[in-house]
Amino acid sequence: MHRLMESTDKKYYKIREVSEIIGVPLSTLRFWEKEFSIIRPRRNDHGTRFYTASDIEKIRMVMYLTKEKGLKINAAQEQIRNNHSGVSTHARAVERLKAIRTELQSMLDAMQMLR
Repeated sequence: MHRLMESTDKKYYKIREVSEIIGVPLSTLRFWEKEFSIIRPRRNDHGTRFYTASDIEKIRMVMYLTKEKGLKINAAQEQIRNNHSGVSTHARAVERLKAIRTELQSMLDAMQMLR
C-alpha cells in the first residue's frame, strides 16, 4: 500500500491526492470512473469527489489490468466481473512487489555509495 495511505487515518481522499497516490493523471481517473462501474466516489453538493481506501483499491485493480497487463477497457471490465477477488489479489501482490523492488534498489544504491 502507498506510504501516504499508511501514514494517515483519512477516510476520504480528493481526486488530486488519489492521482498522486496511484500515479495517474486526473483525467485518467475521471475516464476510469466513467468506464468502470466499481469506481464510484462520493460527491458533495459542489461535485467534489471523495474517494475511500476501498475506492483506491478498486482503482489499483483497474490500473493493474489496463497498465500492467495491457488489457483493453472491455477485457478489463470482463475480468473484474468474472474474477473480482482474483484480480484484487494479483493487483495487491504486484503493488507489494514493486514496493519491495524499490526498497531493495535503495539498499543496493546505499551499498554502492559505501564502496
